[in-house]
Amino acid sequence: MNEHHDTGHAPRLLESVPAGRDTDHGTVSPPPWHVLPRTIADTGLEIAQLLGLLMKAAYLHRTVTLAVLTDTLKLPAIVVNDIAAVAVRERLLEVAHRGASDLDVRFRLTDAGYTRAAEASARCSYNGPAPVTLDAYVEAVKHHSVSHGSVTKADVTAAFHDLVIPVHLLDAIGMALNTCRALMIYGPAGSGKTYLAQRLGMLLPGAVPVPHAVTVAGEIIQVFDPLVHVPFNNSEASLARGTLDRRWVLCHRPVVLSGGELTLAMLDLRYDRTAGFYQAPPHMKANNGIYIVDDLGRQLVGVDDLLNRWIVPLDRSVDMFTLQTGVRFSVPFDVWPVFSTNLEPSALGDDAFLRRLGSKLYVGPLSIDDYREVYQRTVADFGLSSPETVFDFLVDSLHYESDTPLLACLPRDLLRLVASGVRYHGHAPQVTQEGLLAAWQAYYGLRTSADGAPSASTNHHWSIDQRAAS
Repeated sequence: MNEHHDTGHAPRLLESVPAGRDTDHGTVSPPPWHVLPRTIADTGLEIAQLLGLLMKAAYLHRTVTLAVLTDTLKLPAIVVNDIAAVAVRERLLEVAHRGASDLDVRFRLTDAGYTRAAEASARCSYNGPAPVTLDAYVEAVKHHSVSHGSVTKADVTAAFHDLVIPVHLLDAIGMALNTCRALMIYGPAGSGKTYLAQRLGMLLPGAVPVPHAVTVAGEIIQVFDPLVHVPFNNSEASLARGTLDRRWVLCHRPVVLSGGELTLAMLDLRYDRTAGFYQAPPHMKANNGIYIVDDLGRQLVGVDDLLNRWIVPLDRSVDMFTLQTGVRFSVPFDVWPVFSTNLEPSALGDDAFLRRLGSKLYVGPLSIDDYREVYQRTVADFGLSSPETVFDFLVDSLHYESDTPLLACLPRDLLRLVASGVRYHGHAPQVTQEGLLAAWQAYYGLRTSADGAPSASTNHHWSIDQRAAS
């Protein structure tokens, strides 16, 4: 774009680099996600949309520097300068100051520009990085597909080296990931299903690009979520950051969890009528990573309705969305879905869904040896000491006598109460039978008998089986 002289205030333009062209068809080729845009055409966006974003960024300040506009839109100064030149030509901006450097420019909204920016902000309050096109997003997700990776036994062992997990369960997890099909983890509450599911993200190494926002038919869908996406900050990425398109954030593969609050509406685009733009649903934010549906069966929506929502995405690896304007479009469903539930798979009652699950893994009570290991590690974590006789008391007099399974959550829950009691009474940091008994009674809300012991269950099916296995 040439420098404009009509107003006498047009900014000096930075040197532009022509966009690449397809030699066969003469059309502009969309650049890969990581290529820094050098012209307005390289962004893939319409000038009207870019102009609206720039005007809203200027609207917050009335006068604004080129550096602030560049940092807000996450576009190179050369591109922002070209957009500003259009605004100057249309008498929406004027140059308030221009220094010796091409980057030392301050713009000021004209009265017409202020009115137009106010109207644009009222329609859509999104004021941030310029979005990427849907085509660019789809290509980036496909290029970094979760299906491209695979894990070995050594990878799984390294990722879970600090956890007490049966070897056969680790092997099953690794094989499930290599199939890239949905996984169901089921078992009793407190067995560690959710914690295990969240740790699965460690099996998906590498960085993936996540756009701040995607534009479809002129609408903006916000994708990057700082509560979900963790920027990838190793030295190599830091060195390359200056040459990347800053509309994308290089992140660890995401691990997104939805629990009992999940509804069908949450799995579609969420349009904020006040803000005027969309939020991506959780499984779209999880693309190229893991999406965990925790406590399946406890959602407000019926299990059948929720599971039916996943049939097409699990089959075709795509999901369909509809804008408020009626425009329908598809995005990749490129996640490793993990469902965690306290229910037996057969209790879900949806054979069509169960057939689409690659693996169903049971996570149950620990063996006595594994339970002892978890107990001893937790004792050390709380800075306590514990004689072996106290652990025997926990297992024989509390667990077995009350028919309570050796669940992975119990050592930490109980010893947290013990540590609290030690601090409260000013005792030595040691686990005693009395302290464990008090913690057990408080944890389960038990009424104590005359001798201070908890009431025992009359049904000892679990403890009989566990003793026999031991």
